[in-house]
Order: sequence, then C-alpha cells, then structure tokens
Amino acid sequence: MRDRENLTILGGKRVSYSADYDPDILEVFSNKHPGNDYFVKFNCPEFTSLCPITGQPDFATIIISYVPDEKLVESKSLKLYLFSFRDHGDFHEDVVNVIMKDLIKAMDPKYIEVWGKFLPRGGLSIDPYCNYGKPGTRWEEVAWDRLSRHDMFPEKVDNR
Repeated sequence: MRDRENLTILGGKRVSYSADYDPDILEVFSNKHPGNDYFVKFNCPEFTSLCPITGQPDFATIIISYVPDEKLVESKSLKLYLFSFRDHGDFHEDVVNVIMKDLIKAMDPKYIEVWGKFLPRGGLSIDPYCNYGKPGTRWEEVAWDRLSRHDMFPEKVDNR
C-alpha cells in the first residue's frame, strides 16, 4: 500500500497489468473530508478469476461500497488490483472476502461492503456479500444491520 505522496500508477504512461494476485498494487491517498460520513462506490462489471478446482474462468460484477476514514483507495490502482485476480484461483465466497480484507488493510475504512454477482456456470449463479464496520464505532452496528437485512428484497435478475 502506498500513500498519495508516493502514488505511482495514476498518470503513469506505462501500466503493467499483472495477472498474478497482488494486493501491494493498492495505493491510497488522504481523505480531505474525514469528518464527513459518505459512501464511495465502485462497480467492476468485468471482473474475472478462476475456479480453484477446474481452472475455468469465472465472470462477475464486483460492487465495493465504503465509508472512508483517513484514507481512500486510488481508483486506477483498484482497477489493476482487481485485474490481478485474472489468473487467481479462489471460490467466489473467498474472492469477496479477500478483496474486503485487502481494502481494510490498505485504508482502514469506517465501513466497507463487497458484493460479487457471478455469472452462472452449470446453471447456478452465486452472489456472495460481506461487510465490515470498524469495531467500537456506530459502523459496527451498521454492518450487522446491513448484513442481517442484506437480501430481504433481492433485485430482479433478468440478465443471467
């Protein structure tokens, strides 16, 4: 994890796309509004990883929403980080948890949630969801509340 003073990816003319899982690609910068609670949301509709058993590709939309504290993740580094899963083999449930934990380590957000909407293979789609609220803060309660009510009103799925 690199801080703003050491951002190396944003604005770089030559970008290397690593297909090897690499959490060290993530770069962060200082939040200019740490006293404000606000959500930052990323959608990655072209996420790919590999099934750890068959080696078959898995395709998903990864949705990341977080409430920053002192740090935010730089979006280009996040894109390259997500790309680094291309040849990484993990189950869908593991992928979303790994992404969440790597972002917690990099940013230490007040709150974060990661949702994977994987396309079906063998007639079955899997949509794992995980979240985290900073312990000892109101965000810890928000995390439990959102998790316990997560899929009470599932969206209509008409594209799979």
